Amino acid sequence: MRIGILGGTGPAGRGLAVRLAAAGDEVVIGSRDADRAASVAADLVGTWPDRALAITGVSNEDCAAADLVVMATPWDGAVATVKPLADDLAGKVVVSMANALVKEGREFLALMPPRGSVAATLQAVLPRSLVSASFHHLPASEMEKLSTPLVADVLVCSDHPGASEATVALVDRIEGLRGIDAGSLSQAAAIEAFTAVLITVNIRHKVHAAVQLSGFPEA
Repeated sequence: MRIGILGGTGPAGRGLAVRLAAAGDEVVIGSRDADRAASVAADLVGTWPDRALAITGVSNEDCAAADLVVMATPWDGAVATVKPLADDLAGKVVVSMANALVKEGREFLALMPPRGSVAATLQAVLPRSLVSASFHHLPASEMEKLSTPLVADVLVCSDHPGASEATVALVDRIEGLRGIDAGSLSQAAAIEAFTAVLITVNIRHKVHAAVQLSGFPEA
């Protein structure tokens, strides 16, 4: 699968690009500056020369042409990024991984976007796309380190069953991660907000904790 990551030059986007490419997917990272995207992609590939990662850097427009697109820009730039790409993203699964957060002292606090979540806002801006929300609770700083094992459950929510299924399958491709369908897009508000709690716990205890749910049968 050819996966596009809008905002792929940031920490979350870079980490996801590396993990998906390590799973065997072709990844294109997008940016308003195609040269910057190409430079970041080259750095990622060069960091892991023994992995033969299929990562390239392109413009946002070219990135939106991928089979499935992940929105990894900071939350306050998400709408401005996707709005001009609405036609390119029509009919496609668009995965929102942004969290509306603000730092206050040594804690992070959740903000409430007008529609309750960043994902719901993107769905309103992209009515012809199949928006899902996922990848919120993973430690971005650790995602880029392929030498660091990841073990986490990743919540997925969407108003489109096909988008939920595709996103869960995408999560499951990454070693150590398990995608879990968490319901409709209305759940995104709580999922996004909990990221503030998790980051604060990680700061306070100097760890890189992720979410794991008990009670599921072992695969």
